[in-house]
Amino acid sequence: MSKRKLIFVPAVLVVIFGFIGLQDNILNSGMNADKQSVIKELLYITLRQAHFNNINVDDKFSEQAFDAYIERMDPNKRYFLKEDIELLSQYKRSIDDDLKGARSPLFEESQRILKQRHEEAEQYMEEVVKESMNFSKEEQVELDADKIDFAASKKELKDRWRQQVKYATLVRVNDKMTGQEKKKEDAKKNKEEFTPKTFEEIEVEAREKVEESYSNMFSVFEKMDDVDRFSTYVNAIVSIYGPHTEFFPPESKEKFDEEMAGKFEGIGARLQQSGDEIKVVQIIPGSASWKQGELKEGDVILKVAQGTDEPVSVESMSLKNAVKLIKGPKGTEVRLSVRKPDGRLEVVPIIRDVVIIKESYSKSAVIKDQATGKKWGVINLPSFYADFNDRKGRSSGEDVEQEILKLKGQNVDGIILDLRNNGGGSLGDAVKMSGLFIDKGPIVQVRDRMNSSRVHEDFAKGAVYDGPLVVMVNKFSASASEILAAALQDYDRAVIVGSNTFGKGTVQRFIDLDRLVNSRKQEFKPLGAIKLTVQKFYRVDGGATQVNGVKPDILLPDTYAYLDVGEKDLPNVMPWDRIEQANYMEWNRNVDLKKLRSSSEQRVKSNQVFQMIEQNALRMKENSDMTLQSLNYDKFASRQQMLKEESDKFSKLEKEHEGLDIAVMPSHVATDEPDSVIVRTANTWKEQLVKDVYIKEATDVLNDWVESSITKK
Repeated sequence: MSKRKLIFVPAVLVVIFGFIGLQDNILNSGMNADKQSVIKELLYITLRQAHFNNINVDDKFSEQAFDAYIERMDPNKRYFLKEDIELLSQYKRSIDDDLKGARSPLFEESQRILKQRHEEAEQYMEEVVKESMNFSKEEQVELDADKIDFAASKKELKDRWRQQVKYATLVRVNDKMTGQEKKKEDAKKNKEEFTPKTFEEIEVEAREKVEESYSNMFSVFEKMDDVDRFSTYVNAIVSIYGPHTEFFPPESKEKFDEEMAGKFEGIGARLQQSGDEIKVVQIIPGSASWKQGELKEGDVILKVAQGTDEPVSVESMSLKNAVKLIKGPKGTEVRLSVRKPDGRLEVVPIIRDVVIIKESYSKSAVIKDQATGKKWGVINLPSFYADFNDRKGRSSGEDVEQEILKLKGQNVDGIILDLRNNGGGSLGDAVKMSGLFIDKGPIVQVRDRMNSSRVHEDFAKGAVYDGPLVVMVNKFSASASEILAAALQDYDRAVIVGSNTFGKGTVQRFIDLDRLVNSRKQEFKPLGAIKLTVQKFYRVDGGATQVNGVKPDILLPDTYAYLDVGEKDLPNVMPWDRIEQANYMEWNRNVDLKKLRSSSEQRVKSNQVFQMIEQNALRMKENSDMTLQSLNYDKFASRQQMLKEESDKFSKLEKEHEGLDIAVMPSHVATDEPDSVIVRTANTWKEQLVKDVYIKEATDVLNDWVESSITKK
C-alpha cells in the first residue's frame, strides 16, 4: 500500500565554518569601511528580528564576542602577547556599540597588532629551523592551547615557536625513519641493495621540509584579503547566538550553494573550525572520502599536500583557505596529514571526485540466518535526500517505501533500518518515512522564536510495514535521523539500537542580505548572507532532540562514545528543554524491552569484538586527553608505534559471521550502469554486512523479539 505524499518545508542542514584572516589594507577588495558598516547593521537587525535566540546585545555580549574574536585570530596562542590582549581589552565592551553603528577601534587595532606579530613569528620560525635539533633531550610541548596562557614576553613566544617547529620536525623524522625501515625490509625480501640514511641526514631533510611547509603557511596568510579578516570579526560576534549561526561573504555563499547541490569536485567531507583545529564532522555519502574510507569523523586535519608535493600546514589557517587547498579538480590527488582521535598521525591519500549522488540512495538486503531459518530485511539510508528542484525526482521517503515493499515480498520476519552516520536532510522525508511504520499521527513538533508550535503529522492512515522493527543509530546520526528515531521510540513502535545520537535539534535558514538593503545602499552589493537558527525540534513526547539526542533502548559499545563529538560539545549551544507533548497513541509493540536489553547485554559481554570496541573507546578517550607531547624521539616513535599496533589489532578483529546468507535487493529504478558495476557495488555491501557486528546484533535482537512473540502466543 502506498501512502500519499506530504507537503513540507525542507530543513536545510549546514556545516559550521570559521574564518581567520590577515591582509595589509582593509579598504581594498570591495570591503571598505562603509560596506562593513552596512553589513553589520543588517546583521544586527536580522539577528534581533529573526534568530530563535533572544539575546541582549550589551556589554556582557561584547565580552563574550571579544573572547571569541581573540580565539579565532590566534587559536594556538602563537602570535599575541599578554600585553597585546591587555591593550585590546580596553575595547572588549565596545562590540555591541560597533554592531549598532558606533564604530569601535577594535577591528583595525587588532589587525595591526596581528600583522606585526605575524611578521615576528615568521622570523622566529626561520631562526629556529636553521639549527639542528636534539631529539634525545627530555622535553615536552603542550598541544592544547586551552591549557596555556598567552606568552608574557617575546622570548617566551620565540621558545614556543621553537617547540612547535621541533615537534613538526619530529613528526617528519619519525615518518621518514618508519618509511626507511619499510624500504629496508622490502629490499631484503627482494634481495636488493639498500643504503639507509643516517638519523642526522634525515633530521636535516626534515627541517628543510618543515621550513618549506611553514613558509607556505605564512605565504597563505599574507595573501588573505580583507573579506577574510572582516569575516573573522563578524563571525566571532554572531557565534554568540549559537554554533550554527554564521555570516557568509558572497564568495563563500556561492561555494556553499554548489556544495549543497552536489555539483562540486573535491574530497566530500564537511569540516568545522573550532579554535585551532580543522575537524572532519561529516563524510558525505557518495564522495571520494566516503569511497576511500580512511578519513573519519573526528579526524583533525594538520597538513595538506597536492599529490607528492610538499604539504602545507593548515594549523591556525582559516577554514576558507584550508578548503582552497583541499578542493581541486576531479582525478587529482590530495594527501591529508591527520591526527586521529587516539593521537595517531596518519597520511590519508584521496583522489578527488564529484560526489556521486546515487551512492547515497537507500538500498536493501535480505539476511537469512541458517541456524534459525529466519529472514531479516536491512535498509541502509545514508541521508534523507530529496530533489527540491524536481517534484518527480527521487526522494528518500519514496525510495524507502519501495525497499520495504521488496522486503515484504521476500516474507522477512523483521526489518532493520540503518541510520548510522546519517547526518539528516529533508524534514519532509523524515516525516513521510516515520509514517510508513505507524497508522497515523504527529511525528515532530517545531517551535519558533515566538513560542508558536507547529506539528508535522503523517495523515495517511495505515502502516506500510507493521512487523518487528529495529532502528540503528550512532553518534553521527543527526537531525532528521533523530526525528525519525525519536518518533518511533515515542510511539513504542521500534527498538532503537546503537549509541546516543548527535543531538542537533535546530533548523537553520539562509537570509540574503542583498534583499534587505534599501535603495540608497545598492552600490554595496553583493553583501553575502546570514545563516541563522529559526526553529527548534521537539519530540512528540515534548522533549527536545537538541543536545540530548536520542538515547537507544539497547546501548551498544561505540568507538566514539567518550569523545567530544556531539552538539553538546559545541560553543554557545542551545540548551535542551521541553514543551507540551503532542496528542498521539502508542503502538502495541508486544515485546518485553527489558528482556531484549538483558539478552543483548549478555551477548555483548561475551563478544570479543564488542569488548574490543569498548576498550578502544576508552583508549581513544584517554589518548585524546594526553595533550602533553614528548619531544624525545625514542618516546615519540614508541608511542606512535604503540598506537598503530593497537589500531591494527582492532581492525583485524573484523571477521565474517558464519551462517548468514545475504542477498542484495535489485534497484527499483532503471539505470544505465553496466552490470559489472551493479554487481561490484552489491558485492561490496554484502562484504560489509557479513562482517558488521552491529548488524549481527540487530538481527539477534529481532530474533529475540520474534521468539518472545511466538512464546506469548
